[in-house]
Amino acid sequence: MTCSLYVAWDDKLTEYDFGPGHPLAPVRVELTMRLARSLGVLTAPGVAVTTPTPATDADLELVHTPEYIAAVRRAGESGLTPDALRYGLGTADDPVFPGMHEASALVTGATMAAARAVALGSAEHGVSIAGGLHHAMADHASGFCVYNDPAIAITALLDQGLERVAYVDIDVHHGDGVQAAFYNDPRVLTISLHEHPATLFPGTGRPSETGGPDADGYAVNVALPAGTPDAGWLRAFHAVVPPLVRAFGPQLLVSQHGCDTHWMDPLANLRLTVDGQRAAHAAIHELAHETAGGRWLLTGGGGYELVQVVPRTWTHLLAEAAGRPIDPATATPDEWRAYTKQRTGRDAPEQMTEHADGDYRPIEWGFEPGDPIDQAIIATQKAVFPSHGLAPLIW
Repeated sequence: MTCSLYVAWDDKLTEYDFGPGHPLAPVRVELTMRLARSLGVLTAPGVAVTTPTPATDADLELVHTPEYIAAVRRAGESGLTPDALRYGLGTADDPVFPGMHEASALVTGATMAAARAVALGSAEHGVSIAGGLHHAMADHASGFCVYNDPAIAITALLDQGLERVAYVDIDVHHGDGVQAAFYNDPRVLTISLHEHPATLFPGTGRPSETGGPDADGYAVNVALPAGTPDAGWLRAFHAVVPPLVRAFGPQLLVSQHGCDTHWMDPLANLRLTVDGQRAAHAAIHELAHETAGGRWLLTGGGGYELVQVVPRTWTHLLAEAAGRPIDPATATPDEWRAYTKQRTGRDAPEQMTEHADGDYRPIEWGFEPGDPIDQAIIATQKAVFPSHGLAPLIW
Protein backbone atom coordinates (compact mmCIF):
# COMPACT_ATOMS: atom_id res chain seq x y z
CA MET A 1 0.00 0.00 0.00
CA THR A 2 1.24 3.51 -0.76
CA CYS A 3 1.22 5.68 2.37
CA SER A 4 1.78 9.33 3.13
CA LEU A 5 4.87 9.80 5.28
CA TYR A 6 6.08 12.85 7.21
CA VAL A 7 9.84 12.72 7.79
CA ALA A 8 11.14 15.12 10.45
CA TRP A 9 14.76 15.70 9.52
CA ASP A 10 17.48 18.31 9.72
CA ASP A 11 21.21 17.71 9.33
CA LYS A 12 21.55 19.46 12.70
CA LEU A 13 20.15 16.31 14.29
CA THR A 14 23.63 14.84 13.89
CA GLU A 15 24.79 17.33 16.54
CA TYR A 16 23.42 14.95 19.18
CA ASP A 17 26.98 13.73 19.57
CA PHE A 18 28.66 12.38 22.70
CA GLY A 19 32.06 12.60 21.07
CA PRO A 20 34.71 10.39 19.44
CA GLY A 21 34.63 6.76 20.49
CA HIS A 22 31.08 6.85 21.85
CA PRO A 23 28.90 4.01 20.46
CA LEU A 24 26.02 6.33 19.55
CA ALA A 25 27.88 7.89 16.63
CA PRO A 26 25.72 10.30 14.62
CA VAL A 27 27.24 9.04 11.37
CA ARG A 28 24.75 6.17 11.60
CA VAL A 29 21.77 8.49 10.94
CA GLU A 30 23.77 10.49 8.40
CA LEU A 31 24.46 7.32 6.39
CA THR A 32 20.84 6.19 6.80
CA MET A 33 19.40 9.37 5.35
CA ARG A 34 21.96 9.41 2.54
CA LEU A 35 21.15 5.80 1.61
CA ALA A 36 17.41 6.44 1.74
CA ARG A 37 17.87 9.49 -0.47
CA SER A 38 20.08 7.59 -2.92
CA LEU A 39 17.44 4.88 -3.28
CA GLY A 40 14.68 7.43 -3.92
CA VAL A 41 12.81 6.77 -0.68
CA LEU A 42 12.75 10.40 0.44
CA THR A 43 11.57 11.73 -2.92
CA ALA A 44 8.82 9.17 -3.48
CA PRO A 45 5.23 10.41 -3.93
CA GLY A 46 3.56 11.03 -0.60
CA VAL A 47 6.83 11.56 1.30
CA ALA A 48 7.50 14.99 2.80
CA VAL A 49 10.81 15.82 4.49
CA THR A 50 10.28 18.73 6.88
CA THR A 51 12.70 20.65 9.10
CA PRO A 52 11.66 20.41 12.77
CA THR A 53 12.07 23.01 15.50
CA PRO A 54 13.44 22.28 18.97
CA ALA A 55 11.09 21.28 21.76
CA THR A 56 10.41 24.07 24.23
CA ASP A 57 10.99 23.78 27.96
CA ALA A 58 7.21 23.44 28.36
CA ASP A 59 7.31 20.48 25.96
CA LEU A 60 10.17 18.85 27.83
CA GLU A 61 8.40 19.38 31.16
CA LEU A 62 5.63 17.07 29.98
CA VAL A 63 7.97 14.31 31.20
CA HIS A 64 11.10 15.86 32.71
CA THR A 65 11.55 17.97 35.86
CA PRO A 66 12.50 21.64 35.46
CA GLU A 67 15.56 21.01 37.63
CA TYR A 68 16.83 18.31 35.30
CA ILE A 69 16.27 20.42 32.17
CA ALA A 70 18.19 23.27 33.81
CA ALA A 71 21.03 20.88 34.66
CA VAL A 72 21.25 19.70 31.04
CA ARG A 73 21.37 23.29 29.85
CA ARG A 74 24.10 24.20 32.38
CA ALA A 75 26.18 21.17 31.42
CA GLY A 76 25.98 22.00 27.74
CA GLU A 77 27.03 25.58 28.40
CA SER A 78 29.67 25.12 31.11
CA GLY A 79 30.89 21.55 30.85
CA LEU A 80 30.96 19.09 33.71
CA THR A 81 29.23 21.07 36.46
CA PRO A 82 29.42 20.02 40.14
CA ASP A 83 25.88 18.65 40.15
CA ALA A 84 26.01 16.94 36.75
CA LEU A 85 26.48 13.38 38.00
CA ARG A 86 23.43 13.76 40.21
CA TYR A 87 21.43 14.03 36.99
CA GLY A 88 23.20 11.20 35.16
CA LEU A 89 25.33 13.63 33.15
CA GLY A 90 29.08 13.26 32.75
CA THR A 91 29.05 9.47 32.87
CA ALA A 92 30.64 7.14 30.31
CA ASP A 93 27.18 6.52 28.84
CA ASP A 94 26.09 10.16 28.84
CA PRO A 95 29.16 12.40 28.67
CA VAL A 96 28.60 16.13 28.59
CA PHE A 97 29.03 17.88 25.23
CA PRO A 98 28.65 21.52 24.12
CA GLY A 99 25.09 22.39 23.14
CA MET A 100 23.72 19.25 24.81
CA HIS A 101 20.37 20.83 25.64
CA GLU A 102 19.85 22.30 22.18
CA ALA A 103 20.76 19.08 20.36
CA SER A 104 18.56 16.98 22.65
CA ALA A 105 15.66 19.41 22.36
CA LEU A 106 15.88 19.22 18.57
CA VAL A 107 15.63 15.42 18.65
CA THR A 108 12.52 15.75 20.80
CA GLY A 109 11.13 18.47 18.56
CA ALA A 110 11.51 16.18 15.56
CA THR A 111 9.54 13.40 17.24
CA MET A 112 6.86 15.83 18.37
CA ALA A 113 6.55 17.25 14.85
CA ALA A 114 6.10 13.78 13.39
CA ALA A 115 3.51 13.00 16.08
CA ARG A 116 1.58 16.19 15.33
CA ALA A 117 1.52 15.43 11.61
CA VAL A 118 -0.10 12.06 12.29
CA ALA A 119 -2.48 13.34 14.96
CA LEU A 120 -3.69 16.20 12.74
CA GLY A 121 -4.10 13.92 9.73
CA SER A 122 -1.61 15.67 7.46
CA ALA A 123 0.17 12.31 7.04
CA GLU A 124 -0.74 8.73 7.87
CA HIS A 125 2.72 8.02 9.23
CA GLY A 126 5.36 10.20 10.86
CA VAL A 127 9.00 9.29 11.43
CA SER A 128 11.78 10.70 13.60
CA ILE A 129 14.74 8.53 12.68
CA ALA A 130 17.07 10.33 15.13
CA GLY A 131 14.59 9.78 17.96
CA GLY A 132 13.74 6.82 20.12
CA LEU A 133 15.80 7.85 23.17
CA HIS A 134 13.79 5.57 25.41
CA HIS A 135 15.99 5.30 28.53
CA ALA A 136 15.88 8.91 29.76
CA MET A 137 14.04 9.28 33.06
CA ALA A 138 12.12 12.22 34.45
CA ASP A 139 15.07 13.53 36.46
CA HIS A 140 18.18 11.97 34.93
CA ALA A 141 19.89 10.85 31.77
CA SER A 142 20.44 7.15 31.15
CA GLY A 143 21.79 4.84 28.46
CA PHE A 144 22.82 7.45 25.83
CA CYS A 145 19.46 9.23 26.27
CA VAL A 146 19.09 12.81 27.56
CA TYR A 147 15.42 13.61 26.85
CA ASN A 148 12.84 10.88 26.36
CA ASP A 149 11.33 11.96 23.05
CA PRO A 150 8.86 9.04 22.67
CA ALA A 151 7.40 9.62 26.14
CA ILE A 152 7.16 13.37 25.56
CA ALA A 153 5.42 12.91 22.20
CA ILE A 154 2.97 10.39 23.67
CA THR A 155 2.17 12.72 26.59
CA ALA A 156 1.52 15.55 24.16
CA LEU A 157 -0.83 13.30 22.18
CA LEU A 158 -2.74 12.46 25.35
CA ASP A 159 -2.96 16.14 26.27
CA GLN A 160 -4.43 16.77 22.81
CA GLY A 161 -7.27 14.37 23.57
CA LEU A 162 -6.17 10.90 22.53
CA GLU A 163 -7.36 8.26 24.96
CA ARG A 164 -5.47 5.12 23.84
CA VAL A 165 -1.91 5.01 22.55
CA ALA A 166 0.04 1.78 22.05
CA TYR A 167 3.84 1.86 22.22
CA VAL A 168 5.85 -1.05 20.80
CA ASP A 169 9.60 -1.08 21.46
CA ILE A 170 11.78 -3.55 19.52
CA ASP A 171 15.17 -2.25 20.66
CA VAL A 172 17.43 -4.92 22.16
CA HIS A 173 17.36 -2.95 25.44
CA HIS A 174 14.28 -2.66 27.62
CA GLY A 175 12.29 0.52 26.98
CA ASP A 176 12.47 1.40 30.66
CA GLY A 177 12.06 5.16 30.46
CA VAL A 178 8.87 5.01 28.43
CA GLN A 179 7.50 2.24 30.65
CA ALA A 180 8.26 4.35 33.75
CA ALA A 181 6.49 7.40 32.31
CA PHE A 182 3.22 5.49 31.83
CA TYR A 183 3.50 2.68 34.37
CA ASN A 184 0.25 3.64 36.09
CA ASP A 185 -1.59 5.08 33.09
CA PRO A 186 -4.07 2.72 31.37
CA ARG A 187 -4.32 5.08 28.40
CA VAL A 188 -0.90 3.84 27.23
CA LEU A 189 -0.05 0.22 26.50
CA THR A 190 3.74 -0.20 26.50
CA ILE A 191 5.19 -3.37 24.98
CA SER A 192 8.94 -4.03 24.96
CA LEU A 193 10.71 -7.01 23.37
CA HIS A 194 14.32 -7.10 24.49
CA GLU A 195 17.23 -9.24 25.59
CA HIS A 196 16.74 -10.67 29.07
CA PRO A 197 17.75 -8.18 31.80
CA ALA A 198 20.04 -10.78 33.39
CA THR A 199 22.45 -10.31 30.48
CA LEU A 200 21.95 -6.71 29.34
CA PHE A 201 21.45 -3.10 30.43
CA PRO A 202 19.30 -1.68 32.00
CA GLY A 203 18.58 -4.78 34.07
CA THR A 204 14.80 -4.32 33.97
CA GLY A 205 11.98 -5.60 31.80
CA ARG A 206 10.91 -8.87 33.35
CA PRO A 207 7.42 -10.21 32.60
CA SER A 208 6.46 -9.51 36.22
CA GLU A 209 6.67 -5.75 35.52
CA THR A 210 3.04 -5.35 34.47
CA GLY A 211 2.02 -1.82 35.47
CA GLY A 212 0.84 0.11 38.50
CA PRO A 213 -2.34 -0.45 40.50
CA ASP A 214 -4.45 1.57 38.06
CA ALA A 215 -2.88 0.00 34.96
CA ASP A 216 -2.07 -3.61 35.73
CA GLY A 217 -1.42 -5.44 32.49
CA TYR A 218 -0.59 -2.28 30.54
CA ALA A 219 3.18 -2.70 30.85
CA VAL A 220 4.23 -5.71 28.79
CA ASN A 221 7.71 -7.20 28.70
CA VAL A 222 9.06 -10.04 26.58
CA ALA A 223 12.52 -10.90 27.91
CA LEU A 224 14.29 -13.02 25.30
CA PRO A 225 17.37 -15.17 25.89
CA ALA A 226 20.73 -14.14 24.48
CA GLY A 227 21.26 -15.73 21.10
CA THR A 228 17.65 -15.45 19.92
CA PRO A 229 17.64 -15.46 16.08
CA ASP A 230 15.14 -14.16 13.51
CA ALA A 231 12.76 -17.10 13.74
CA GLY A 232 12.56 -17.08 17.53
CA TRP A 233 12.25 -13.30 17.77
CA LEU A 234 9.47 -13.17 15.18
CA ARG A 235 7.73 -16.09 16.89
CA ALA A 236 7.75 -14.12 20.15
CA PHE A 237 6.63 -10.89 18.50
CA HIS A 238 3.64 -12.46 16.78
CA ALA A 239 2.65 -14.43 19.88
CA VAL A 240 2.43 -11.32 22.05
CA VAL A 241 2.23 -8.02 20.20
CA PRO A 242 -0.64 -8.32 17.69
CA PRO A 243 -3.11 -9.96 20.12
CA LEU A 244 -2.52 -7.29 22.77
CA VAL A 245 -2.61 -4.33 20.39
CA ARG A 246 -5.80 -5.64 18.79
CA ALA A 247 -7.43 -6.05 22.21
CA PHE A 248 -6.32 -2.57 23.28
CA GLY A 249 -7.56 -0.84 20.13
CA PRO A 250 -5.22 2.17 20.01
CA GLN A 251 -6.08 5.41 18.30
CA LEU A 252 -2.41 5.76 17.36
CA LEU A 253 0.50 3.33 17.33
CA VAL A 254 3.99 4.45 18.33
CA SER A 255 7.00 2.22 17.71
CA GLN A 256 10.70 2.39 18.53
CA HIS A 257 12.92 0.54 16.04
CA GLY A 258 16.30 0.13 17.69
CA CYS A 259 18.28 -2.23 15.43
CA ASP A 260 20.80 -3.37 18.04
CA THR A 261 19.06 -6.76 17.94
CA HIS A 262 21.34 -7.54 14.97
CA TRP A 263 23.91 -10.32 15.26
CA MET A 264 26.75 -7.90 14.45
CA ASP A 265 25.83 -5.34 17.11
CA PRO A 266 28.79 -4.86 19.46
CA LEU A 267 26.75 -4.05 22.58
CA ALA A 268 24.21 -6.88 22.75
CA ASN A 269 23.63 -10.57 22.17
CA LEU A 270 20.59 -11.25 20.00
CA ARG A 271 21.05 -12.71 16.52
CA LEU A 272 18.67 -11.02 14.12
CA THR A 273 19.52 -10.20 10.52
CA VAL A 274 18.63 -7.14 8.49
CA ASP A 275 15.98 -9.33 6.86
CA GLY A 276 14.44 -10.32 10.17
CA GLN A 277 14.36 -6.68 11.23
CA ARG A 278 12.73 -5.77 7.92
CA ALA A 279 10.02 -8.35 8.63
CA ALA A 280 9.43 -6.73 12.02
CA HIS A 281 9.00 -3.28 10.44
CA ALA A 282 6.45 -4.69 7.99
CA ALA A 283 4.51 -6.43 10.76
CA ILE A 284 4.27 -3.24 12.81
CA HIS A 285 3.20 -1.26 9.74
CA GLU A 286 0.44 -3.77 9.04
CA LEU A 287 -0.65 -3.64 12.68
CA ALA A 288 -0.93 0.16 12.54
CA HIS A 289 -3.35 -0.07 9.63
CA GLU A 290 -5.29 -2.91 11.21
CA THR A 291 -5.71 -1.41 14.68
CA ALA A 292 -5.10 2.36 14.55
CA GLY A 293 -6.53 3.42 11.21
CA GLY A 294 -3.00 3.69 9.84
CA ARG A 295 -1.95 6.34 12.39
CA TRP A 296 1.67 5.42 13.07
CA LEU A 297 4.52 7.34 14.69
CA LEU A 298 7.88 5.62 14.39
CA THR A 299 11.36 6.41 15.64
CA GLY A 300 14.88 5.05 15.46
CA GLY A 301 16.65 3.99 18.63
CA GLY A 302 19.74 1.93 19.38
CA GLY A 303 22.02 0.35 16.82
CA TYR A 304 25.80 0.42 16.97
CA GLU A 305 27.01 -1.40 13.86
CA LEU A 306 27.22 1.88 12.03
CA VAL A 307 27.90 0.80 8.45
CA GLN A 308 26.66 -2.73 7.84
CA VAL A 309 23.42 -2.58 9.82
CA VAL A 310 21.88 0.75 10.81
CA PRO A 311 21.71 2.42 7.36
CA ARG A 312 20.21 -0.64 5.66
CA THR A 313 17.72 -1.50 8.40
CA TRP A 314 16.43 2.03 8.82
CA THR A 315 16.28 2.64 5.07
CA HIS A 316 14.08 -0.44 4.88
CA LEU A 317 12.01 1.07 7.71
CA LEU A 318 11.58 4.38 5.90
CA ALA A 319 10.65 2.61 2.68
CA GLU A 320 8.15 0.41 4.52
CA ALA A 321 6.57 3.45 6.15
CA ALA A 322 6.27 5.10 2.74
CA GLY A 323 4.40 2.04 1.52
CA ARG A 324 7.16 1.32 -0.99
CA PRO A 325 9.23 -1.56 0.42
CA ILE A 326 12.65 -2.07 -1.12
CA ASP A 327 13.36 -5.40 -2.79
CA PRO A 328 15.93 -7.02 -0.50
CA ALA A 329 18.03 -8.02 -3.52
CA THR A 330 18.50 -4.34 -4.43
CA ALA A 331 22.13 -3.26 -4.74
CA THR A 332 23.26 -0.38 -2.58
CA PRO A 333 24.12 2.60 -4.81
CA ASP A 334 27.73 3.04 -5.91
CA GLU A 335 27.62 6.66 -4.76
CA TRP A 336 26.55 5.66 -1.26
CA ARG A 337 29.22 2.97 -0.96
CA ALA A 338 31.90 5.42 -2.08
CA TYR A 339 30.71 8.07 0.37
CA THR A 340 30.58 5.55 3.21
CA LYS A 341 34.15 4.44 2.48
CA GLN A 342 35.34 8.03 2.41
CA ARG A 343 33.38 8.96 5.55
CA THR A 344 34.23 5.96 7.72
CA GLY A 345 37.14 4.16 6.08
CA ARG A 346 35.05 1.00 6.01
CA ASP A 347 33.60 -1.00 3.13
CA ALA A 348 29.83 -0.67 2.82
CA PRO A 349 27.47 -3.60 2.14
CA GLU A 350 26.68 -4.22 -1.51
CA GLN A 351 23.09 -5.37 -1.14
CA MET A 352 20.08 -4.50 1.03
CA THR A 353 19.81 -8.10 2.26
CA GLU A 354 21.70 -10.73 4.23
CA HIS A 355 19.85 -13.48 2.35
CA ALA A 356 17.77 -14.60 5.34
CA ASP A 357 14.15 -15.56 4.74
CA GLY A 358 12.42 -13.98 7.75
CA ASP A 359 10.33 -17.11 8.29
CA TYR A 360 9.11 -18.25 11.69
CA ARG A 361 6.87 -20.94 13.14
CA PRO A 362 3.87 -19.52 15.04
CA ILE A 363 3.68 -20.73 18.62
CA GLU A 364 0.08 -21.80 17.98
CA TRP A 365 1.49 -24.58 15.82
CA GLY A 366 3.12 -26.15 18.85
CA PHE A 367 4.61 -25.13 22.20
CA GLU A 368 8.07 -26.44 23.10
CA PRO A 369 8.24 -26.65 26.93
CA GLY A 370 12.05 -26.85 27.00
CA ASP A 371 12.65 -23.97 24.60
CA PRO A 372 13.71 -20.80 26.47
CA ILE A 373 12.11 -18.59 23.82
CA ASP A 374 8.75 -20.34 24.27
CA GLN A 375 9.18 -20.09 28.02
CA ALA A 376 9.65 -16.33 27.66
CA ILE A 377 6.55 -16.06 25.49
CA ILE A 378 4.36 -17.99 27.92
CA ALA A 379 5.68 -16.04 30.92
CA THR A 380 4.57 -12.79 29.26
CA GLN A 381 1.23 -14.17 28.14
CA LYS A 382 0.46 -15.43 31.65
CA ALA A 383 1.46 -12.10 33.18
CA VAL A 384 -0.70 -9.79 31.05
CA PHE A 385 -3.09 -11.59 28.69
CA PRO A 386 -5.88 -12.09 31.29
CA SER A 387 -5.96 -8.31 31.97
CA HIS A 388 -7.02 -7.85 28.34
CA GLY A 389 -9.51 -10.69 28.17
CA LEU A 390 -7.06 -12.95 26.37
CA ALA A 391 -6.18 -16.54 27.25
CA PRO A 392 -2.52 -17.57 27.43
CA LEU A 393 -1.65 -20.51 25.20
CA ILE A 394 -0.54 -22.46 28.29
CA TRP A 395 -1.96 -21.78 31.75
